[in-house]
Amino acid sequence: MDRLKTYLAARSIEDVWAFHLEVMKDYGFDRVFYAYNAFATRPGGMVSPEDALFLTNYGQTYVDEYVYSGVYRHGPLMKWATRNVGATSWKTVWDEIQAEGLTDGLRRIAAVNKKHEIAVGFTVSLPVAMTNANAGFGLCARKGMTQEEADRIWAEHGDEIHTFCHVAHLCIMQLPASLKQQKLTDRQAEVLELVANGKSMQDIATILGRKIPTIEKHLRGARESLSVSTTAQAVRKASVLNQIFRSLPE
Repeated sequence: MDRLKTYLAARSIEDVWAFHLEVMKDYGFDRVFYAYNAFATRPGGMVSPEDALFLTNYGQTYVDEYVYSGVYRHGPLMKWATRNVGATSWKTVWDEIQAEGLTDGLRRIAAVNKKHEIAVGFTVSLPVAMTNANAGFGLCARKGMTQEEADRIWAEHGDEIHTFCHVAHLCIMQLPASLKQQKLTDRQAEVLELVANGKSMQDIATILGRKIPTIEKHLRGARESLSVSTTAQAVRKASVLNQIFRSLPE
């Protein structure tokens, strides 16, 4: 209960994440990867990194090689998480894949994981109400731990770990996104809020005492910050990332 209270008392994503890392480390999972997106083009689709909120304490080299190189798109655990809700051991999924034969993409994934000593762990996929959205955690066991040892930990504490992951996700969803590349200025957020409230360009210009070209400039900046092509997409993404209609102090 004390741990749950600490999660719920957090007022920033950084606080939630730092505490969650401590909790997972106590269970033997000292490397954690969290991803949440609501922008996949179709159910089960693989989202672009620019359209996802992800947090991790993996090294930057691994993030570059796994995420930004695009190799994650071949990942069987990533695909499992977009199609399932619950938890699975990494060995279970990889055993099923290897029985069918490894593709070139899977060999790339295996090579990257071996290089960074990522072999034992569990993936937790969480329920998300929105269509095309998904969220989950990859929990990597500390180096030297076998899958059998991790399985014993999960057998004893799996329900607790799953619950803490779910609570961390719900807390993160309520807090403003802290990614610099997705950070709106106060004016951009204000303009998007007015758009979301159904105001026209002329209405917004009148309300803010600015000219329409200035309003268009702020909207263009918001779209660029959020890596989207339309204002409607910007409103949706900013809403999901809690960058507009914020009720909690940053």
